[in-house]
Amino acid sequence: MEKLFIKKEIKYDGRQLSPHWIYKNFGLRGDSIVCFKGGADVKLTEMVDIEDVINNEPIKSDKMANFIIEVFNSNLREAIFRQRLFISIIKETLEDAGIIVKRRGDDLFYENKKLSVSIATKSTVSTLIHTGINLVSAGAPIQISSISDMKIINEDCFIEEVMERFCIETNDIEFAKAKVRGV
Repeated sequence: MEKLFIKKEIKYDGRQLSPHWIYKNFGLRGDSIVCFKGGADVKLTEMVDIEDVINNEPIKSDKMANFIIEVFNSNLREAIFRQRLFISIIKETLEDAGIIVKRRGDDLFYENKKLSVSIATKSTVSTLIHTGINLVSAGAPIQISSISDMKIINEDCFIEEVMERFCIETNDIEFAKAKVRGV
């Protein structure tokens, strides 16, 4: 698993959740995770989550940390497990900094307000995950919480730590697959 923290601000509009977007734009081939900061404005026409489309709930935020994960040779069930693992790593990273968050499925909440959005999907060649963590509490159609509400978190260090932990966990899973004999 390769990782890259993109320092250039990018607005997340849903089109980034497409096969080879990471490779075409940043040169990382194969399984990878990237993060970029920027606003989010995903129109219903670009939404992957059909439930959100039915409920007329587009994604908007003034500033998010947007994580895109692409994994090849994976099915949708594995992608959802990987998505839940990633959300749990974010939760654990925040709790290690003394911040209590709640997880419900693939959503995180801080002070009973939504902190994150996340979706996992399958393309023709890979599985893809988008997770957005609010960096500011503005610009959303609902009340949200954010990293800035937590005050003690350096957002860049937080992003780097989350990606590092995810890569370590993913690589450890690959090692665990290779170290056992069949029975």
